[in-house]
Amino acid sequence: MRVITLLTDFGNGDYFVASMKGVILSIDPNATIVDVTHDVPSFNILKAAFILWATYRYFPRGSIHVVVVDPGVGTNRRAIAVMSRNYYFIGPDNGVLTMAAEDDGVVEVREISNRRVMLSEVSSTFHGRDVFAPAAAYLGLVDFKDYGPLISDYVKLTMPKPIERNGVIEAQVIYVDKFGNVYTSVRRGMFNLNYGDSITVNAKGRGIRVRISKSYGYVNRGEALALFNSMGFLELAVNGGSFSSEYGLSEGDVIQIAH
Repeated sequence: MRVITLLTDFGNGDYFVASMKGVILSIDPNATIVDVTHDVPSFNILKAAFILWATYRYFPRGSIHVVVVDPGVGTNRRAIAVMSRNYYFIGPDNGVLTMAAEDDGVVEVREISNRRVMLSEVSSTFHGRDVFAPAAAYLGLVDFKDYGPLISDYVKLTMPKPIERNGVIEAQVIYVDKFGNVYTSVRRGMFNLNYGDSITVNAKGRGIRVRISKSYGYVNRGEALALFNSMGFLELAVNGGSFSSEYGLSEGDVIQIAH
């Protein structure tokens, strides 16, 4: 029994996700399908890549991760299947798979070109149903080498790396969660930042002085703070509020941290 995860920007109000599940179960009735999320903001490849990176490792070895955030659907962008040391990844060749796959260790990447692992009719606008879902379901029924030719020039998306100059760290916002907590590209151990330290965050021209705490409840409600979160990133938050909304930050924004 294979576990197949689905991560898309389709939402849950349309027929898209159900169609993909129907295709998978028609090919492999014993598949276990897990919804990671379908609420990725439309076309936000970076956010989808981060969510995949944050979740893939907690599934059983051999799980198949399907990601469909695909603004280039119907163009000459390739469909790819990636075999890593412990998992498989299927989706568009736009970088959305590679942050996770390379973290696990890429073994080989193949272009999905064999019509045998697709539906008989492939639309130009719904490769999630017609290409990616069947390709995932056929894994184990068809040799991986038969999916298509090996490729090495696939699109790579990597985790942004902060830099420090003269005591000031320049970092990027890599993720904003439902609560408005802002994940920066600074990871625990990168710099001499410790619990109890006070830092100044320059966000879009505003300087915010915060203390690095162990969790949200160590500051007063409504107060801003920093912490190292469950994924090991330096996170900026407001206890009971939204740091993102209060300071106007979103994925891709650059901030400076002085300590």
